[in-house]
Amino acid sequence: MFVPSIPRGLRRPPLGQRRQRFCWYLLASSLCLLLLYGPLNLAIAHLLWPQPDGILVLGGQPHREAVAARLARSQTDLHVWSSSGLGPEQAYPIFDALGVGRERITLDYQAVDTVTNFTTLVKTFNQYRVHHLYLVTSDYHMPRARAIATVILGSHRIAFTPVAAASSRPAESPFRVGRDMVRSWIWLATGWSGAAAHNV
Repeated sequence: MFVPSIPRGLRRPPLGQRRQRFCWYLLASSLCLLLLYGPLNLAIAHLLWPQPDGILVLGGQPHREAVAARLARSQTDLHVWSSSGLGPEQAYPIFDALGVGRERITLDYQAVDTVTNFTTLVKTFNQYRVHHLYLVTSDYHMPRARAIATVILGSHRIAFTPVAAASSRPAESPFRVGRDMVRSWIWLATGWSGAAAHNV
């Protein structure tokens, strides 16, 4: 009996090859979901909670705390979190001078770098039902802070509005921005921030 041959282009690939393709498709899909998870949730958060209900200042320089203090004075119902910024003896007088009560300020010193500025506080924001933050940092530092916040805050549906403190320093390199975005994705997938390896 004559059995027609199947053209090469229509033959099913071997089982091992199909499994390998499936694994690659699965990996690519997972990576796409990971990359889009933060931005998509961030967009949803902005729609649901358009008005900020908290202030996060990435501390370390007095002009950042000064901008946060002015913002807190004009937004009298918002709590301020300062992440690894100035010590109490330096930070509190900046807020005192503008009449911002100390009960509205949390000085948190868990973070050791910019990525952990966010990873150490994101659960606290969820506990306090904070859905939208003013994000205060220096203008040269803001691109990196925004990139990290998009992944970490966005993944928890916390929106943010950038407030840049003016400085005379040049913008940070794209390498540092990209490196910390990768660290943020790794943290999102594994819970490891890589802080010990990149303490900057």
